[in-house]
Amino acid sequence: MATLIGFPNPVNEKAARVVAGVVCAIAIAALASGAYWLAAVLAYGFIARVLTGPKLSPLGRIASSVIAPRLGPAKPVAGPPKRFAQSIGAVCTTGAAIATFAGENTVAIVLLSVIVAAAALESVFAYCIGCKLFALLMRAGLVPESVCVACSDLSLRGV
Repeated sequence: MATLIGFPNPVNEKAARVVAGVVCAIAIAALASGAYWLAAVLAYGFIARVLTGPKLSPLGRIASSVIAPRLGPAKPVAGPPKRFAQSIGAVCTTGAAIATFAGENTVAIVLLSVIVAAAALESVFAYCIGCKLFALLMRAGLVPESVCVACSDLSLRGV
């Protein structure tokens, strides 16, 4: 079980961007078609990635072992901020799924729209909103430096 649970550190940014692109496409499809139940599928993927990285996420596995290697050399980035971002996605998509099954489609639409925006920024521009929030929480002292030493060293991030 110890080898199943856990998140990779570092993470291949190319794989993260591929995952974000597919998440964005699924969320757009859900919004365009009214198939808000797809939020449950997205929620499973986010929860699986938070708990196990790509191990139990079919999308994560394909992105990290099939697609990303074809995009050239890996671009390693710190894992903890990416896991935090996946956690935010898990909360939003789980909320959207619950709202859908409760008949609150407006709430589902808002939450899925947040996912589209965040996933599009990550996949197209490599701008991770969750990672930026993670950095702010570190600066505020709410996330200890020991969680991500590389995150607190600005020279490692090219800033």
